[in-house]
Amino acid sequence: MTQSVPRAPAGPAHAGAGRRLYLLFRIGADRYALDAADIAEVLGLRVFKQVPGAPHWVAGMMERRGAAVPVLDMSALAGAGAAACVTSTRLAMVRYRADALAGERLLGLILEQATETVHYDPAAFQPHALDNAEARYLGPVLSDALGMVQSVRVDDLLPLHVRSLLFPPASGAASGEALP
Repeated sequence: MTQSVPRAPAGPAHAGAGRRLYLLFRIGADRYALDAADIAEVLGLRVFKQVPGAPHWVAGMMERRGAAVPVLDMSALAGAGAAACVTSTRLAMVRYRADALAGERLLGLILEQATETVHYDPAAFQPHALDNAEARYLGPVLSDALGMVQSVRVDDLLPLHVRSLLFPPASGAASGEALP
């Protein structure tokens, strides 16, 4: 099962256009949202090659269109244990941009209960009062009829030491190679 999500236009004109599409997922009872503009495609779960020395929340690596793609378990990253291997658990291939020099790379995210998309106005997400240095990827929150939803900033998922392990400088990202 492959579901491709078209890339949304970037820039100020789109930001003022109102609502945007988000993929919702859960970690425990909490809801999180990924901007569909960051998602290249959504797949079913796969088997991954392990990455020795990586943090426990790095599920491994997979091959996608001839390129090695690191995969993170978002539940494990948040300290909730490994994601359940059930039919509602998905693998979202996201566009990760570590910095302007490295370019855009694919990064896999294992997401529990990732079966719903919604439209939200990005301006409805408001900063929260917490400053968690260990979870810089957690963005602003909004409240809807079902409670709070917190956005996830894809580009802030990897601390420098993990980014260096998963995307070493000698890789295609340093040479300007584009996404597969």
